[in-house]
Amino acid sequence: MVLADGMQASSKDLAFDLRAYLAERQAKVEEALDRSLPVVYPEKIYEAMRYSLMAGGKRLRPILSLATCELAGGTIEMAMPTACALEMIHTMSLIHDDLPAMDNDDYRRGKLTNHKVFGEDVAILAGDGLLAYAFEHIATETKGVDPLRLLRVVALVGRAVGAAGLVGGQVVDLDCEGKKDITIETLNFIHNHKTAALLEASVISGAILAGASEAVIEALLRYAKNIGLAFQIVDDILDITSTAEELGKSVGKDLKAEKATYPSFWGIDESRTQAQRLIQSAKAEVAEFGEKARPLTAIADFIISRTR
Repeated sequence: MVLADGMQASSKDLAFDLRAYLAERQAKVEEALDRSLPVVYPEKIYEAMRYSLMAGGKRLRPILSLATCELAGGTIEMAMPTACALEMIHTMSLIHDDLPAMDNDDYRRGKLTNHKVFGEDVAILAGDGLLAYAFEHIATETKGVDPLRLLRVVALVGRAVGAAGLVGGQVVDLDCEGKKDITIETLNFIHNHKTAALLEASVISGAILAGASEAVIEALLRYAKNIGLAFQIVDDILDITSTAEELGKSVGKDLKAEKATYPSFWGIDESRTQAQRLIQSAKAEVAEFGEKARPLTAIADFIISRTR
């Protein structure tokens, strides 16, 4: 069976009905995102922010945050502001990543990139606006959560997006373009920060908001590290094997930019094997949670089998 976003489902996951789960959660996230960012004066910047924020996508990061909050005994309502903020930050990273100074992409999710519609100046400001508003949204909209837990989440998300996380990974990635002596350790550093850090924050934030024990948080962190790296390996493979129509964005850009990728180290087949190993390890980390972890195990399989 082919699920949403080009995902292939294995028979063992069908009993859980991942398609229905993702569709229901995506709808809740879309509704919350739409409410979170009305257009006010100056309309141009809010329209630019909404253009990319409401452009669709898997909404994987907010869904993970909601899932782990429920796993730890919390509610969707207490995690939704953070879930939306994580998507705002992810959207910011895409807007900035697409800029001519970065990856110089024309399309994202099948639509013209933000700077192609609003200009580079407004696109930069749209990303800045989303990043700042994300933290405001967590702080002002989260209800029914102990203030110390909320503070911990704000610090966690800030670290994930800053020089110790996404920004740091992006800097090393840019610095390594065109270099032939990149090691696998450097490549892992790039993607453990550029890609995995925000996924880790997504997974851990929900559990923290719900008051999970440190043992639960540590298990979820190991799960997140594994799915984060697997996600990037699959991205690298799809950049080679998919078409622009399938991905909704440019393909082959890593090769053109002379970037080191996992297939460039291992080849496509071994890259798939390594990603599968990471997913199996991720699922093993949450097996102790039993039925409560079914969304997380199904999402792990989604990551390895997605086609865009």
